[in-house]
Amino acid sequence: MNKAAVFFDLDGTICDIKKGMPDDTINAIHRLRENGHKAFLCTGRSRAYLPKELSALNLDGMVAACGAYLEYQGHCIYNERMSAPVARKTVEILRANGLVPVMEGWDYLYYDKEEYHNGIDWYADLITEQLGSRWRPIRNYENIMEINKVSAKRTEGCDYEKALQELSGDYDFINHGEHGFASNTIEMVPRGVSKATGIERMIRTLGIAWENTVAFGDSNNDIPMFEYVHTKVAMGNASQPLKNMADYITDDMWKGGIANGLRHFQLI
Repeated sequence: MNKAAVFFDLDGTICDIKKGMPDDTINAIHRLRENGHKAFLCTGRSRAYLPKELSALNLDGMVAACGAYLEYQGHCIYNERMSAPVARKTVEILRANGLVPVMEGWDYLYYDKEEYHNGIDWYADLITEQLGSRWRPIRNYENIMEINKVSAKRTEGCDYEKALQELSGDYDFINHGEHGFASNTIEMVPRGVSKATGIERMIRTLGIAWENTVAFGDSNNDIPMFEYVHTKVAMGNASQPLKNMADYITDDMWKGGIANGLRHFQLI
C-alpha cells in the first residue's frame, strides 16, 4: 500500500476507559508513523474528553465528536458548533421525555451530576474525575454552552422516539442499543456530520488520496467511517454489523489487534 492515512476509533479499539492503552498498540502506531504513514484518531468523543494517554501516540491529527471537530498537528481546522438556542432546546426536549443530556464540546462537557451518575452509566463518576476542570454543569450555562454533539442517555420508561422525532431537524442519530461500552446511549450529531464527513474533509484538506485510507473500529458509530474509507478493519470485539462490513477482522484490542491488523496490510 502507498503511504496510508490510518484512522483509529478510540474506545474499544485503541483505548479502554479504565485500563488505558495496550503497550503493543502504542508501539505499533509508532512504527506505522516511522514507516511514513499518517495516523489519526477518529472518535465519537468530543475534544474535551480525550484521555491524556493519547499524547503517547504523537498522532498526526484527529477527527473528534463524530466528525464535528478536526485537528491537524495540534491546530483546529474545522469546528461544527451547535447554536446556543438549539443546545438549550435539546436539553429541554430530552429531559421532558425522560432522557439525560450530556452536552459535548471542544473545551467542556456539560451535565448535571444529580442526573448523570453511575446509576445511568457505570463510568459516570470516572468521567467526572478524568474531566477535572473540563466539566461544567448544565445549570447556569443553559444559554452559553459551546457544543459539537450530544449524548442522550436512555432511562427506564423514557420516550426516546418522541424526543428524537422532535429533534430530527437538528441532528442525525446513532443508537447504541443495550450492549457494549456506550449501551443505552443515543449519540446526536449535527445533521449531515459523521465520521465519514470528517475523514473526507481531513483527506481533502491534506491532499490524501481516498485509495490510501484505512480505518480501525469496533462499534456502530464506526459504520459511517467504514462506509467511506477504502480499507476497513474490524476489531475482534466489534459489533456484528461492523464485522459484516470489514475487509479484515483482527483480534481484540488486548490481544494485539492493532498490530496484527497493521501487519496484515503490510503497514508495519
